[in-house]
Amino acid sequence: MKLSEYMQELNKVKMLEQAEEKELWYEFKHNHSTDARRRIIEAYQPLVFRTAMPFKDLENIMDVIQEGTVGLIESVESFAPDRGVAFSLFAVYRIRGRMYRYMKEEGNADIACLEAEMESGMSRLDMLVDTGTPVPELAEIHMASDMVMEAMDRLPQKEQLVLNQVLVNSQEVKDVADMLNVSTAHIYRLQKSGVRRVRGMLSRFMHNWK
Repeated sequence: MKLSEYMQELNKVKMLEQAEEKELWYEFKHNHSTDARRRIIEAYQPLVFRTAMPFKDLENIMDVIQEGTVGLIESVESFAPDRGVAFSLFAVYRIRGRMYRYMKEEGNADIACLEAEMESGMSRLDMLVDTGTPVPELAEIHMASDMVMEAMDRLPQKEQLVLNQVLVNSQEVKDVADMLNVSTAHIYRLQKSGVRRVRGMLSRFMHNWK
């Protein structure tokens, strides 16, 4: 399968509502439902795709994605829903680890540079984290780049756009204001509101961490 075909298949994936996902995990873990297992793996395939995107220019990108899918399946098998941890946070490290190991075995020498770019991108998101958070919890949040991005994906469209442009892409506030044809004050309000929402989502996640 080509990357373009894979992306077309991803567009058909239906995201899970919270109640639906909870029921699927119950059916899989308690009743060993293969249908529930398949649906969970299918719903989280976009997580594999997002993790692979920094490497999209590699000739063997589909093999990288396949390795990530193996990591996703392993995560589904070993995940404990009752722990209260978001599955995307639990799974992303195994997905990424599978990808990195495969690429290193294949001799993709540019992995180190890409990893550094990803860390740099995460550092620009540090301001989303409440500095009053206890150090152990702060470390968990710092590692959870995908949780931050997932929270941002849930924002209203304009807040999401502003945070992506200003915090992730390091674009000047004035340039974003010009692009949206609004005042810089309005951009600052959208940024403040978006950051508050993201912090709220992360706080709820950390409250459930056990």
